[in-house]
Amino acid sequence: MVEKTFFLKLVKNLKRCEVRVYDIILYMETSSLIAQAGNQNSFLGDSVLGSKFFNPDYLFNQGVKFFHEIFNFTIDAGIVSLFHTILYFLAIFFLTIIIYTSVRMFEIRKKEKKHLEHEIAEYTQHQREQEKKSKQGEEVSKNPRWVKTLNYIFSEHPSDWKLAVIEADSMLEELIGQLGFKGETLGEKLKGANQGNFRNLTTAWEVHTIRNRIAHEGVAYELSQHEAKRVTALYERIFREYGFI
Repeated sequence: MVEKTFFLKLVKNLKRCEVRVYDIILYMETSSLIAQAGNQNSFLGDSVLGSKFFNPDYLFNQGVKFFHEIFNFTIDAGIVSLFHTILYFLAIFFLTIIIYTSVRMFEIRKKEKKHLEHEIAEYTQHQREQEKKSKQGEEVSKNPRWVKTLNYIFSEHPSDWKLAVIEADSMLEELIGQLGFKGETLGEKLKGANQGNFRNLTTAWEVHTIRNRIAHEGVAYELSQHEAKRVTALYERIFREYGFI
């Protein structure tokens, strides 16, 4: 009976020694891993990112140590290896995401830069054209309404070509009024004129008729830029004869 009791005590002591030896080995492995992590992250220095609390190995080992001390819970080496493998693949995954995001951001910024350069070039070209047209208008006439008419004619929008004819016809009505012809409308004033007192009467009726078609038919009336320029040239001939522009 005494021998049995002695044997049981001996076994118990051996188990305690085994646990203590395991604790020592685990502590040494943990210290080694922390040291390796510290060496690998030495470039972080004393920054916040260099803190041990951002080290997954350190946190994992501290968790193992905590559960072992409280619940006498041990983790197999295979689980540790699996944990490291998972961390490895997660690192690769997030690194891939970071690289992809960086590349996409670079491509987007490159496209935005090209688009911005294109917009700036278009705006600069438009400003140059506007300045050129303005200078040409000043050289052609000092009458601001005639300059406005020319801007309409050289526009890229078909609706502006019609506005050029309407504006020129309004100028013609003003000229006819200055010449002394009476009437409520341009048509009535032209009816009071003849070839003797207004040599361009036929031309005036022609362009005024086109203006009336634009006003009455609206968008249904098709006016090409070539035709608009021809009609405007007829108005110009009348205006220049009387020094109106």
